[in-house]
Amino acid sequence: MHYYHIWVATPAYHKPEPLTYSHDAVLKPGAAVVVPLRGNKVVGTVAAKTTKPRFATKPIVRALDDCQLPPSSQALADWLADYYPAPSGILWQLFLPSGLVQQPRTTSAAADDDKARGAAPAAALPSLTSDQQSAIQTINASTSRSIILHGDTGTGKTRVYIELAAACLERQKSAIIMTPEISLTPQLVAAFEQAFPDRTVVMHSHLSIATKRRNWLDIARADQPLIVIGPRSALFAPLNNIGLIVQDECHDGAYKQEQAPYYQTSRVAAKLAAIHDAALIMGSATPSVSDYYMFEHKKLPIVRMRQMAVGREHPAETKVVDLRDRQQFARSRWLSDMLLDRIADALRQNRQSLVFLNRRGTARLVLCEDCGWQMLCPQCDLPLTYHGDQHSTQCHTCGFAATPPAHCEQCNSGNILFRGLGTKSLYNELQKLFPQARISRFDSDNAQEERLEKLYSQVRSGQTDIIVGTQQLSKGLDLPQLRVVGVVLADTGLYFPDFTAEERTYQMLRQVMGRVGRGHGLSNIIVQTYQPDSSVIGAALDKDYAAFYQSQIAERQQFNFPPLCYVLKLSCARASSAVAERAAVDLAAELRQRPSVQVTEPAPSFTAKVRGKYRWQLIVRSQQRARLTAIVRALPSGWGYDIDPTDLL
Repeated sequence: MHYYHIWVATPAYHKPEPLTYSHDAVLKPGAAVVVPLRGNKVVGTVAAKTTKPRFATKPIVRALDDCQLPPSSQALADWLADYYPAPSGILWQLFLPSGLVQQPRTTSAAADDDKARGAAPAAALPSLTSDQQSAIQTINASTSRSIILHGDTGTGKTRVYIELAAACLERQKSAIIMTPEISLTPQLVAAFEQAFPDRTVVMHSHLSIATKRRNWLDIARADQPLIVIGPRSALFAPLNNIGLIVQDECHDGAYKQEQAPYYQTSRVAAKLAAIHDAALIMGSATPSVSDYYMFEHKKLPIVRMRQMAVGREHPAETKVVDLRDRQQFARSRWLSDMLLDRIADALRQNRQSLVFLNRRGTARLVLCEDCGWQMLCPQCDLPLTYHGDQHSTQCHTCGFAATPPAHCEQCNSGNILFRGLGTKSLYNELQKLFPQARISRFDSDNAQEERLEKLYSQVRSGQTDIIVGTQQLSKGLDLPQLRVVGVVLADTGLYFPDFTAEERTYQMLRQVMGRVGRGHGLSNIIVQTYQPDSSVIGAALDKDYAAFYQSQIAERQQFNFPPLCYVLKLSCARASSAVAERAAVDLAAELRQRPSVQVTEPAPSFTAKVRGKYRWQLIVRSQQRARLTAIVRALPSGWGYDIDPTDLL
């Protein structure tokens, strides 16, 4: 009989050390196994062989034939446990899908196969533009492991990824190609299947359990290099000998894991690239301020692309509409006459229009409808959040609170808004204004992820005239028949009480504006805003990333926000607000005794009540990240945390 330390992949196990099991056969470290735990069967992996313990052990149910995690998985897991502390059972779930517990069937679903892997014949790829050739040459000549590919929308970054992947396969190395959203996976898969019909494997959460298990096993047992495509979870595929990792649309918030372990994909990707001595390419038209700062600070390469990849560039005609000028809104409260006229023109030409609303349009803001004034925190210069149940405003960064005014402090108007705008009301209004048009909503409210591929296909084929869209339509989708983009409320994101609000607004505008002007024909962009003189909106309209970046770094230096420091967000949920506040006050007092950390005043969370529980939060800053991970490890029970959060809400 042999004995093994086993890492189990289940949230039911929280201890930092592996469990011990017995087996009648010799197993290597990394072998995937199924073991009993508390009356259930769970998947695990062999950490190491050990001697017979003094206590009784349970036998391993079975070992998966010829299925072994590569040594890099253990190395990455060890790093994760230190950098993003989390219970070991939760951490190992990243590497081992629960579907491995089930016995595989002898037959497979052909439909799933078609969706999950390349079956199309290889086809000729478009010729490289001079800009793409230059980018590839620069990347290949670089001695740096990490590179930002800063390419404007429509410059053909995917074509560059394909060329780099081809070179990777020639070196007998595998590649990981990540996309932030499952909705973007079909078009990315189609591009790679066209180039590598027998080497492409897809991994994402909306495949069937059988397909996910089969694909995972195929990757683990592969005797040739593969290209794995998927969201952030693709990083944990059991790939050997990785030569290339691509993080497309690397700025996107979907790359932040919002449950334990709360990892930031770019940092995990950089570590995995270091383990394999692989190249990490981070592609975006709007790189994050933190990533850009790190690359500049460490003098890492940033490769620029500006040349359109399809046809000749047709710069879109961009117009700004001041929402305060109500004479421009004779037919609709939220849709300007100019935007409605452009939509009507597009309909006559059998072309499409996108009416875009930032998904964060339900921000609980305090805003003057006449002049655009907003209520700001005097200490943080961030918008205050309105709480209707108490008729009060609160800063969720420093804790400042105030009663909202009855009249605008700037123009004395009584037209104060305490709420935002939703996509459903826009959809209904467009139906009344254009009763003959085919109108579709394209957002997470009316479309589950598994339906997004079908919706995108309908839009791309011209079966829709007007699209009411949110962020999902701003993320890398190519819509050849789109001629009009209307941004209903460009500054919605600016009203959020968070240090990344301006960055998200800039990225959103640049991305949604990039849906047109991609070489498909003449187009129009109408941007509606209460702040036509906003430097953020101006930089987005001018495509001036440098100016935007410099202003952001200056502001973050002034107020000590990332990337100039590290941040830890702590939150608790209690039966009453008073009890939650007391817990937050007590923990804040305790943390202030620690050296080299700054602790904000406790404040209600942005979403102050969830499932009957009241939530309060603390923000902790430090120049030393290890100070924050030490706090995480010593947290009392009943506290949640997020280290390196993308926002402080």
